[in-house]
Amino acid sequence: MPLVLMALDDTLLDRSGAFRLWAKGFLDEIGAPQDDLDWLLSVDADGLTQRWDVADAIRDRYRLTIPSIDLLEELHEGPLAFERLDPMVGCALQIAADAGLVPVVVTNGQTDRQDSRIRRTGLDRYVADWVISEQAGVSKPNPRIFALAAQRVRMRLNGAWVVGDSPEADIGGAAAMGLPSVWLHRGRDWMDNRFAPTRVVGNVIQGLSAIMAAPN
Repeated sequence: MPLVLMALDDTLLDRSGAFRLWAKGFLDEIGAPQDDLDWLLSVDADGLTQRWDVADAIRDRYRLTIPSIDLLEELHEGPLAFERLDPMVGCALQIAADAGLVPVVVTNGQTDRQDSRIRRTGLDRYVADWVISEQAGVSKPNPRIFALAAQRVRMRLNGAWVVGDSPEADIGGAAAMGLPSVWLHRGRDWMDNRFAPTRVVGNVIQGLSAIMAAPN
């Protein structure tokens, strides 16, 4: 019964897709050209850029008079309106659970926000539990957060898999613990020569399939 420690953003939930949809509407709303979409996506950097920095970059580029705090709130809340749990991902999680896998979300971020996303999208119905870095007091790739996740479901880390799209936070965390991992490449090439994933796949459904097909 393998424990599967899974990332949230761009693994179980399509955070980048939701941000792209919001960004298109936002650019229309402020009268900016759609050609600027690539610029806005690059500034966002898959959510890795601090929201204050994204807000400042937008205000500077378009000379907006909207207060930064209001723009910050829009950056936080706007994309959430477009975020959905893919029914096929839910189905794959159910099949994995029926096969004996125990999926647990391990995510960096603010407790209230991440918890709300997991519950609002219905993802909570398909995972055994979740651990959020702010509440845990430790972030990926630190092995402690993965150990806390295992404790939440009263399982050992030995034999667990780590699944995610981040080379550093997910695959680096797995390597630090000596655990097998599945990297969601999302069209990227693996570039880190310090460690490597056990499996490379295109999406989380393929990732779960790879784990179920792996020898015990």
